[in-house]
Amino acid sequence: MTPPALRRGVRLAFDPVRSQDALLYPEGVLLLDPVAADVVRACDGRRDLAALVARLARDYDGVQAPDVERLLADLRDRRLLAADGSAAGPERPGGALAGGAAGATTWTGGHPRPTGLLAELTYRCPLRCAYCSNPVELAAYRAELTTAEWTGVFDQARAAGVLQVHLSGGEPLLRPDLADLIGHASGLGMYTNLVTSGIPLTAARLAALLAAGLDHLQLSIQDAEPAAADGMAGGRFHARKLAAAELIRAAGIPLTVNVVLHAGNTDRLTQIAELAVSLGADRLELAHTQYYGWGLRNRAALMPTREQVAASALAAAEVHRRHGERVEIVYVEPDYHTGRPKPCMNGWGSRQLVVAPNGDLLPCLAAGQLGLPIPSARTTGLADAWQHSALFNAFRGTAWMADPCRTCALRDEDLGGCRCQAYQLTGDAAATDPACRLSPHHDRVRAAAGTPARTPAIPRRSR
Repeated sequence: MTPPALRRGVRLAFDPVRSQDALLYPEGVLLLDPVAADVVRACDGRRDLAALVARLARDYDGVQAPDVERLLADLRDRRLLAADGSAAGPERPGGALAGGAAGATTWTGGHPRPTGLLAELTYRCPLRCAYCSNPVELAAYRAELTTAEWTGVFDQARAAGVLQVHLSGGEPLLRPDLADLIGHASGLGMYTNLVTSGIPLTAARLAALLAAGLDHLQLSIQDAEPAAADGMAGGRFHARKLAAAELIRAAGIPLTVNVVLHAGNTDRLTQIAELAVSLGADRLELAHTQYYGWGLRNRAALMPTREQVAASALAAAEVHRRHGERVEIVYVEPDYHTGRPKPCMNGWGSRQLVVAPNGDLLPCLAAGQLGLPIPSARTTGLADAWQHSALFNAFRGTAWMADPCRTCALRDEDLGGCRCQAYQLTGDAAATDPACRLSPHHDRVRAAAGTPARTPAIPRRSR
Protein backbone atom coordinates (compact mmCIF):
# COMPACT_ATOMS: atom_id res chain seq x y z
CA MET A 1 0.00 0.00 0.00
CA THR A 2 1.31 3.44 -0.94
CA PRO A 3 1.77 5.50 2.24
CA PRO A 4 -1.48 7.44 2.82
CA ALA A 5 -1.78 11.17 3.38
CA LEU A 6 -4.58 13.69 3.59
CA ARG A 7 -6.02 14.68 0.24
CA ARG A 8 -5.60 18.18 -1.10
CA GLY A 9 -8.04 20.50 0.63
CA VAL A 10 -8.46 18.26 3.70
CA ARG A 11 -7.08 19.31 7.07
CA LEU A 12 -7.13 18.04 10.63
CA ALA A 13 -8.03 20.50 13.36
CA PHE A 14 -8.69 20.30 17.08
CA ASP A 15 -11.98 21.83 18.20
CA PRO A 16 -11.66 23.11 21.78
CA VAL A 17 -15.43 23.74 21.94
CA ARG A 18 -16.05 19.99 21.72
CA SER A 19 -12.59 18.92 22.95
CA GLN A 20 -12.46 16.79 19.83
CA ASP A 21 -10.48 16.50 16.60
CA ALA A 22 -12.21 16.93 13.25
CA LEU A 23 -11.38 16.49 9.60
CA LEU A 24 -12.43 19.56 7.63
CA TYR A 25 -12.84 19.17 3.88
CA PRO A 26 -14.78 20.57 0.92
CA GLU A 27 -18.50 20.47 1.75
CA GLY A 28 -18.11 18.45 4.94
CA VAL A 29 -16.90 17.80 8.47
CA LEU A 30 -16.02 14.48 10.12
CA LEU A 31 -15.67 14.40 13.92
CA LEU A 32 -13.06 11.89 15.09
CA ASP A 33 -12.55 9.90 18.25
CA PRO A 34 -9.03 10.11 19.79
CA VAL A 35 -7.77 6.88 18.23
CA ALA A 36 -8.96 7.79 14.73
CA ALA A 37 -7.39 11.24 15.13
CA ASP A 38 -4.04 9.68 16.03
CA VAL A 39 -4.25 7.41 12.98
CA VAL A 40 -4.88 10.44 10.76
CA ARG A 41 -2.00 12.35 12.36
CA ALA A 42 0.31 9.45 11.52
CA CYS A 43 -0.73 9.51 7.83
CA ASP A 44 2.10 11.71 6.63
CA GLY A 45 2.66 10.23 3.16
CA ARG A 46 5.79 8.39 4.36
CA ARG A 47 4.51 5.63 6.64
CA ASP A 48 3.09 2.47 5.06
CA LEU A 49 0.63 0.25 6.96
CA ALA A 50 3.34 -1.55 8.92
CA ALA A 51 4.94 1.73 9.95
CA LEU A 52 1.55 3.15 10.95
CA VAL A 53 0.84 0.15 13.15
CA ALA A 54 4.27 0.43 14.76
CA ARG A 55 3.75 4.14 15.42
CA LEU A 56 0.34 3.57 17.01
CA ALA A 57 1.65 0.68 19.11
CA ARG A 58 3.77 3.17 21.05
CA ASP A 59 0.62 4.67 22.56
CA TYR A 60 -1.98 1.88 22.39
CA ASP A 61 -1.99 -1.76 23.40
CA GLY A 62 -3.19 -4.46 21.02
CA VAL A 63 -2.99 -2.47 17.79
CA GLN A 64 -3.91 -4.79 14.92
CA ALA A 65 -3.09 -4.12 11.28
CA PRO A 66 -6.56 -5.20 10.01
CA ASP A 67 -8.23 -2.67 12.32
CA VAL A 68 -6.00 0.14 11.08
CA GLU A 69 -6.52 -0.90 7.46
CA ARG A 70 -10.32 -0.83 7.90
CA LEU A 71 -10.17 2.72 9.21
CA LEU A 72 -7.86 3.78 6.39
CA ALA A 73 -10.19 2.17 3.84
CA ASP A 74 -13.15 4.06 5.27
CA LEU A 75 -11.28 7.35 5.07
CA ARG A 76 -10.22 6.57 1.49
CA ASP A 77 -13.81 5.75 0.57
CA ARG A 78 -14.82 9.13 1.99
CA ARG A 79 -12.08 10.65 -0.19
CA LEU A 80 -10.29 12.11 2.82
CA LEU A 81 -7.10 10.10 2.37
CA ALA A 82 -5.18 9.44 -0.82
CA ALA A 83 -2.99 6.38 -1.15
CA ASP A 84 -1.99 6.68 -4.79
CA GLY A 85 1.06 8.84 -4.30
CA SER A 86 -0.74 11.99 -5.44
CA ALA A 87 -1.85 13.38 -2.10
CA ALA A 88 -0.77 16.92 -1.50
CA GLY A 89 -1.51 16.87 2.21
CA PRO A 90 -3.23 19.70 4.06
CA GLU A 91 -2.62 23.08 2.46
CA ARG A 92 -2.90 24.81 5.82
CA PRO A 93 -1.31 23.40 8.95
CA GLY A 94 -3.63 21.73 11.42
CA GLY A 95 -4.08 22.94 14.95
CA ALA A 96 -6.67 24.23 17.39
CA LEU A 97 -9.59 26.32 16.25
CA ALA A 98 -10.60 29.42 18.20
CA GLY A 99 -13.11 29.07 21.01
CA GLY A 100 -11.62 27.23 23.95
CA ALA A 101 -13.59 26.27 27.02
CA ALA A 102 -13.72 29.89 28.15
CA GLY A 103 -15.01 31.06 24.77
CA ALA A 104 -17.49 28.28 24.06
CA THR A 105 -21.20 29.02 24.29
CA THR A 106 -22.96 27.41 27.24
CA TRP A 107 -25.07 24.53 25.98
CA THR A 108 -28.34 23.92 27.79
CA GLY A 109 -30.83 22.72 25.20
CA GLY A 110 -29.67 19.12 24.89
CA HIS A 111 -29.27 19.47 21.12
CA PRO A 112 -26.09 18.69 19.15
CA ARG A 113 -23.90 21.66 18.37
CA PRO A 114 -23.99 22.82 14.74
CA THR A 115 -21.05 21.99 12.50
CA GLY A 116 -21.88 24.10 9.42
CA LEU A 117 -23.09 27.62 8.66
CA LEU A 118 -24.48 28.69 5.29
CA ALA A 119 -23.86 32.44 5.14
CA GLU A 120 -26.11 33.93 2.46
CA LEU A 121 -24.18 37.17 2.13
CA THR A 122 -26.42 38.76 -0.50
CA TYR A 123 -29.23 37.81 -2.86
CA ARG A 124 -27.91 40.16 -5.53
CA CYS A 125 -26.69 38.20 -8.55
CA PRO A 126 -25.78 38.90 -12.18
CA LEU A 127 -27.39 35.64 -13.31
CA ARG A 128 -31.10 35.06 -13.92
CA CYS A 129 -31.31 31.27 -13.58
CA ALA A 130 -34.90 30.02 -13.61
CA TYR A 131 -34.10 27.26 -11.09
CA CYS A 132 -32.69 29.59 -8.41
CA SER A 133 -33.76 28.64 -4.89
CA ASN A 134 -33.51 32.22 -3.60
CA PRO A 135 -36.80 33.75 -2.42
CA VAL A 136 -38.99 35.18 -5.16
CA GLU A 137 -39.74 38.31 -3.13
CA LEU A 138 -36.47 39.96 -2.13
CA ALA A 139 -37.58 43.27 -0.62
CA ALA A 140 -37.13 41.95 2.94
CA TYR A 141 -33.47 41.11 2.28
CA ARG A 142 -32.18 44.44 0.96
CA ALA A 143 -30.88 45.62 4.36
CA GLU A 144 -27.88 43.28 4.33
CA LEU A 145 -25.80 42.58 7.41
CA THR A 146 -22.77 44.84 7.65
CA THR A 147 -19.20 43.59 7.80
CA ALA A 148 -19.20 43.99 11.59
CA GLU A 149 -22.51 42.16 11.91
CA TRP A 150 -21.27 39.26 9.80
CA THR A 151 -18.02 38.95 11.75
CA GLY A 152 -20.10 38.93 14.93
CA VAL A 153 -22.18 36.09 13.48
CA PHE A 154 -18.99 34.15 12.73
CA ASP A 155 -17.72 34.70 16.29
CA GLN A 156 -20.99 33.36 17.68
CA ALA A 157 -20.99 30.45 15.24
CA ARG A 158 -17.50 29.34 16.24
CA ALA A 159 -18.37 29.62 19.94
CA ALA A 160 -21.42 27.42 19.27
CA GLY A 161 -19.26 24.80 17.55
CA VAL A 162 -19.48 25.63 13.83
CA LEU A 163 -16.45 24.27 11.99
CA GLN A 164 -17.22 25.23 8.40
CA VAL A 165 -18.65 28.33 6.72
CA HIS A 166 -20.22 28.26 3.26
CA LEU A 167 -20.22 31.78 1.78
CA SER A 168 -23.04 31.95 -0.73
CA GLY A 169 -25.90 34.03 -2.12
CA GLY A 170 -26.92 35.26 -4.70
CA GLU A 171 -23.40 36.11 -5.74
CA PRO A 172 -21.10 36.61 -2.71
CA LEU A 173 -18.40 38.19 -4.87
CA LEU A 174 -20.66 41.26 -5.11
CA ARG A 175 -19.78 41.95 -1.46
CA PRO A 176 -16.66 44.20 -1.50
CA ASP A 177 -15.84 42.97 2.01
CA LEU A 178 -15.70 39.28 1.01
CA ALA A 179 -11.95 38.95 1.64
CA ASP A 180 -12.40 40.51 5.08
CA LEU A 181 -15.18 38.07 5.92
CA ILE A 182 -13.15 35.10 4.73
CA GLY A 183 -10.16 36.34 6.70
CA HIS A 184 -12.21 36.60 9.87
CA ALA A 185 -13.73 33.12 9.51
CA SER A 186 -10.33 31.65 8.64
CA GLY A 187 -8.76 33.40 11.61
CA LEU A 188 -11.23 31.56 13.84
CA GLY A 189 -9.97 28.31 12.29
CA MET A 190 -13.15 27.55 10.38
CA TYR A 191 -13.01 25.93 6.95
CA THR A 192 -14.18 28.38 4.28
CA ASN A 193 -16.11 27.43 1.14
CA LEU A 194 -17.02 30.02 -1.48
CA VAL A 195 -20.09 29.22 -3.62
CA THR A 196 -20.02 31.44 -6.71
CA SER A 197 -21.06 31.92 -10.32
CA GLY A 198 -17.48 33.05 -10.98
CA ILE A 199 -18.64 36.00 -13.08
CA PRO A 200 -17.06 38.81 -10.97
CA LEU A 201 -13.88 36.77 -10.33
CA THR A 202 -10.55 38.21 -11.43
CA ALA A 203 -7.01 37.00 -10.82
CA ALA A 204 -6.42 39.82 -8.33
CA ARG A 205 -9.66 39.12 -6.49
CA LEU A 206 -8.90 35.40 -6.26
CA ALA A 207 -5.40 36.12 -4.97
CA ALA A 208 -6.88 38.32 -2.23
CA LEU A 209 -9.38 35.62 -1.23
CA LEU A 210 -6.66 32.98 -1.07
CA ALA A 211 -4.44 35.29 0.99
CA ALA A 212 -7.36 35.78 3.37
CA GLY A 213 -7.60 32.01 3.91
CA LEU A 214 -10.13 30.62 1.41
CA ASP A 215 -10.02 26.81 1.52
CA HIS A 216 -12.30 25.70 -1.30
CA LEU A 217 -14.36 27.11 -4.14
CA GLN A 218 -17.59 25.84 -5.70
CA LEU A 219 -18.30 27.11 -9.22
CA SER A 220 -21.69 26.81 -10.92
CA ILE A 221 -21.94 25.71 -14.55
CA GLN A 222 -25.28 25.80 -16.36
CA ASP A 223 -24.56 23.54 -19.35
CA ALA A 224 -21.87 22.22 -21.67
CA GLU A 225 -23.51 23.84 -24.69
CA PRO A 226 -22.64 27.56 -24.63
CA ALA A 227 -25.91 28.88 -26.07
CA ALA A 228 -28.00 26.78 -23.69
CA ALA A 229 -25.80 27.79 -20.75
CA ASP A 230 -26.12 31.47 -21.60
CA GLY A 231 -29.85 31.10 -22.14
CA MET A 232 -30.37 29.74 -18.64
CA ALA A 233 -28.00 32.25 -17.02
CA GLY A 234 -29.63 35.16 -18.81
CA GLY A 235 -26.55 36.59 -20.49
CA ARG A 236 -23.29 35.77 -22.25
CA PHE A 237 -21.64 34.28 -19.18
CA HIS A 238 -20.47 30.79 -20.19
CA ALA A 239 -17.09 31.84 -21.56
CA ARG A 240 -16.47 33.95 -18.46
CA LYS A 241 -17.19 30.94 -16.26
CA LEU A 242 -14.64 28.87 -18.16
CA ALA A 243 -12.11 31.68 -17.71
CA ALA A 244 -12.87 31.73 -13.97
CA ALA A 245 -12.33 27.98 -13.80
CA GLU A 246 -8.92 28.42 -15.41
CA LEU A 247 -7.97 31.02 -12.80
CA ILE A 248 -9.02 28.62 -10.05
CA ARG A 249 -7.07 25.74 -11.55
CA ALA A 250 -3.97 27.89 -11.91
CA ALA A 251 -4.26 28.96 -8.27
CA GLY A 252 -4.30 25.33 -7.10
CA ILE A 253 -7.31 25.65 -4.79
CA PRO A 254 -9.68 22.66 -4.58
CA LEU A 255 -12.60 23.11 -6.97
CA THR A 256 -16.14 21.73 -6.97
CA VAL A 257 -18.19 22.21 -10.14
CA ASN A 258 -21.91 22.33 -9.40
CA VAL A 259 -24.53 21.72 -12.09
CA VAL A 260 -28.29 21.94 -11.58
CA LEU A 261 -30.03 19.42 -13.84
CA HIS A 262 -33.41 20.09 -15.43
CA ALA A 263 -35.42 19.24 -18.52
CA GLY A 264 -33.29 21.48 -20.70
CA ASN A 265 -29.84 20.05 -19.88
CA THR A 266 -30.17 16.60 -18.34
CA ASP A 267 -29.82 14.95 -21.77
CA ARG A 268 -26.31 16.45 -21.91
CA LEU A 269 -25.18 15.14 -18.51
CA THR A 270 -22.25 13.25 -20.02
CA GLN A 271 -20.99 16.30 -21.93
CA ILE A 272 -21.42 18.47 -18.83
CA ALA A 273 -19.39 16.02 -16.76
CA GLU A 274 -16.63 15.88 -19.37
CA LEU A 275 -16.47 19.68 -19.33
CA ALA A 276 -16.18 19.72 -15.54
CA VAL A 277 -13.36 17.17 -15.62
CA SER A 278 -11.54 19.21 -18.27
CA LEU A 279 -11.81 22.26 -16.01
CA GLY A 280 -9.84 20.44 -13.31
CA ALA A 281 -12.69 19.77 -10.88
CA ASP A 282 -11.87 17.78 -7.75
CA ARG A 283 -15.59 17.29 -7.14
CA LEU A 284 -18.59 17.33 -9.47
CA GLU A 285 -22.11 17.78 -8.12
CA LEU A 286 -24.86 16.82 -10.54
CA ALA A 287 -28.04 17.75 -8.70
CA HIS A 288 -31.55 17.71 -10.09
CA THR A 289 -33.49 20.91 -9.47
CA GLN A 290 -34.95 21.40 -6.00
CA TYR A 291 -38.27 23.18 -6.30
CA TYR A 292 -38.04 26.20 -4.01
CA GLY A 293 -38.15 29.91 -4.80
CA TRP A 294 -37.80 30.48 -8.53
CA GLY A 295 -37.41 26.74 -9.05
CA LEU A 296 -40.92 26.14 -7.74
CA ARG A 297 -42.34 28.99 -9.80
CA ASN A 298 -40.76 27.44 -12.92
CA ARG A 299 -41.47 23.81 -12.10
CA ALA A 300 -43.45 23.12 -15.27
CA ALA A 301 -40.61 24.46 -17.41
CA LEU A 302 -37.86 22.62 -15.51
CA MET A 303 -39.32 19.23 -14.62
CA PRO A 304 -37.66 16.42 -16.61
CA THR A 305 -39.66 13.46 -17.85
CA ARG A 306 -39.34 10.06 -16.21
CA GLU A 307 -37.45 8.88 -19.29
CA GLN A 308 -34.96 11.72 -18.93
CA VAL A 309 -34.43 10.94 -15.25
CA ALA A 310 -33.82 7.25 -15.96
CA ALA A 311 -31.34 8.13 -18.68
CA SER A 312 -29.53 10.66 -16.47
CA ALA A 313 -29.05 8.04 -13.73
CA LEU A 314 -27.41 5.70 -16.25
CA ALA A 315 -25.25 8.53 -17.58
CA ALA A 316 -24.17 9.50 -14.06
CA ALA A 317 -23.17 5.90 -13.33
CA GLU A 318 -21.06 5.83 -16.50
CA VAL A 319 -19.42 9.14 -15.56
CA HIS A 320 -18.58 7.68 -12.16
CA ARG A 321 -17.11 4.57 -13.77
CA ARG A 322 -14.99 6.67 -16.10
CA HIS A 323 -13.80 9.42 -13.76
CA GLY A 324 -14.68 8.34 -10.21
CA GLU A 325 -11.14 7.39 -9.25
CA ARG A 326 -9.89 10.92 -9.88
CA VAL A 327 -12.97 13.10 -9.37
CA GLU A 328 -15.57 12.77 -6.65
CA ILE A 329 -18.91 12.42 -8.45
CA VAL A 330 -22.03 13.36 -6.47
CA TYR A 331 -25.32 12.65 -8.23
CA VAL A 332 -28.49 13.85 -6.48
CA GLU A 333 -31.63 12.10 -7.66
CA PRO A 334 -34.89 14.00 -8.12
CA ASP A 335 -37.20 13.02 -5.26
CA TYR A 336 -40.28 13.86 -7.33
CA HIS A 337 -39.48 10.78 -9.41
CA THR A 338 -37.97 8.32 -6.94
CA GLY A 339 -40.76 8.05 -4.36
CA ARG A 340 -38.12 8.53 -1.66
CA PRO A 341 -37.94 11.90 0.12
CA LYS A 342 -34.58 13.45 0.89
CA PRO A 343 -33.63 13.97 4.55
CA CYS A 344 -33.92 17.68 5.21
CA MET A 345 -30.49 19.21 5.99
CA ASN A 346 -29.43 15.78 7.34
CA GLY A 347 -31.82 16.47 10.19
CA TRP A 348 -33.70 19.66 11.03
CA GLY A 349 -31.59 21.64 13.47
CA SER A 350 -29.01 18.90 13.90
CA ARG A 351 -25.95 19.96 11.86
CA GLN A 352 -26.40 23.13 9.83
CA LEU A 353 -28.03 26.51 9.97
CA VAL A 354 -28.55 29.35 7.51
CA VAL A 355 -28.11 33.08 8.00
CA ALA A 356 -29.96 35.09 5.34
CA PRO A 357 -28.60 38.42 4.03
CA ASN A 358 -30.86 40.37 6.43
CA GLY A 359 -29.80 38.28 9.44
CA ASP A 360 -32.69 35.80 9.56
CA LEU A 361 -31.58 32.64 11.38
CA LEU A 362 -33.03 29.55 9.70
CA PRO A 363 -32.74 25.76 9.93
CA CYS A 364 -32.70 25.59 6.10
CA LEU A 365 -32.81 27.88 3.09
CA ALA A 366 -36.58 27.85 2.63
CA ALA A 367 -37.76 27.69 6.25
CA GLY A 368 -38.78 31.35 6.34
CA GLN A 369 -42.04 30.52 4.55
CA LEU A 370 -43.43 28.22 7.26
CA GLY A 371 -45.20 30.90 9.31
CA LEU A 372 -43.18 30.38 12.50
CA PRO A 373 -41.41 33.33 14.19
CA ILE A 374 -38.00 33.86 12.60
CA PRO A 375 -35.16 34.78 14.97
CA SER A 376 -32.75 37.43 13.71
CA ALA A 377 -29.01 37.70 14.21
CA ARG A 378 -29.60 41.40 14.85
CA THR A 379 -31.68 40.74 17.97
CA THR A 380 -31.09 37.11 19.00
CA GLY A 381 -27.93 35.19 19.80
CA LEU A 382 -27.16 32.44 17.33
CA ALA A 383 -26.81 29.78 20.03
CA ASP A 384 -30.05 30.87 21.70
CA ALA A 385 -31.92 30.60 18.39
CA TRP A 386 -30.39 27.18 17.66
CA GLN A 387 -31.23 25.77 21.08
CA HIS A 388 -34.46 27.43 22.13
CA SER A 389 -36.40 29.06 19.28
CA ALA A 390 -39.71 27.62 18.12
CA LEU A 391 -38.48 27.51 14.52
CA PHE A 392 -35.39 25.40 15.22
CA ASN A 393 -37.25 23.07 17.59
CA ALA A 394 -40.36 22.58 15.45
CA PHE A 395 -39.18 19.50 13.54
CA ARG A 396 -36.19 18.16 15.43
CA GLY A 397 -36.00 14.42 15.86
CA THR A 398 -39.09 12.30 15.21
CA ALA A 399 -41.51 13.14 18.04
CA TRP A 400 -43.38 15.67 15.86
CA MET A 401 -44.24 13.05 13.25
CA ALA A 402 -47.68 11.68 12.52
CA ASP A 403 -48.39 8.51 10.54
CA PRO A 404 -47.24 7.25 8.14
CA CYS A 405 -43.88 8.75 9.17
CA ARG A 406 -44.23 7.91 12.88
CA THR A 407 -44.42 4.16 12.27
CA CYS A 408 -42.19 4.02 9.20
CA ALA A 409 -39.00 1.96 9.46
CA LEU A 410 -37.17 4.68 7.49
CA ARG A 411 -38.13 7.60 9.73
CA ASP A 412 -34.59 7.90 11.14
CA GLU A 413 -33.14 7.87 7.62
CA ASP A 414 -35.34 10.24 5.64
CA LEU A 415 -36.56 12.16 8.73
CA GLY A 416 -40.00 12.58 7.18
CA GLY A 417 -38.55 14.35 4.14
CA CYS A 418 -38.50 18.08 3.50
CA ARG A 419 -40.67 20.28 5.73
CA CYS A 420 -40.66 23.14 3.24
CA GLN A 421 -41.69 20.92 0.36
CA ALA A 422 -44.47 19.46 2.50
CA TYR A 423 -45.69 22.97 3.29
CA GLN A 424 -45.50 24.15 -0.31
CA LEU A 425 -47.49 21.19 -1.64
CA THR A 426 -50.00 20.58 1.19
CA GLY A 427 -50.08 23.74 3.32
CA ASP A 428 -48.99 21.69 6.35
CA ALA A 429 -45.31 21.70 7.30
CA ALA A 430 -45.84 18.65 9.56
CA ALA A 431 -47.28 16.52 6.75
CA THR A 432 -45.37 13.64 5.21
CA ASP A 433 -43.35 14.98 2.31
CA PRO A 434 -45.48 14.30 -0.78
CA ALA A 435 -42.36 13.03 -2.53
CA CYS A 436 -42.74 9.89 -0.39
CA ARG A 437 -44.78 7.16 -2.03
CA LEU A 438 -46.51 6.58 1.36
CA SER A 439 -47.79 10.15 1.56
CA PRO A 440 -51.56 10.57 1.08
CA HIS A 441 -50.60 13.52 -1.15
CA HIS A 442 -48.13 11.61 -3.32
CA ASP A 443 -50.47 11.88 -6.30
CA ARG A 444 -49.63 15.61 -6.50
CA VAL A 445 -45.98 14.82 -7.00
CA ARG A 446 -46.67 12.00 -9.43
CA ALA A 447 -48.79 14.32 -11.54
CA ALA A 448 -46.09 17.00 -11.58
CA ALA A 449 -43.42 14.42 -12.41
CA GLY A 450 -45.28 13.15 -15.46
CA THR A 451 -44.61 14.56 -18.88
CA PRO A 452 -45.50 18.22 -18.28
CA ALA A 453 -46.91 20.72 -20.68
CA ARG A 454 -43.87 22.95 -21.03
CA THR A 455 -44.36 26.61 -20.15
CA PRO A 456 -41.80 29.37 -20.75
CA ALA A 457 -39.42 29.83 -17.81
CA ILE A 458 -39.61 33.09 -15.86
CA PRO A 459 -36.05 34.41 -15.36
CA ARG A 460 -34.98 35.16 -11.80
CA ARG A 461 -34.98 38.81 -10.77
CA SER A 462 -32.32 40.21 -8.45
CA ARG A 463 -34.57 42.84 -6.94
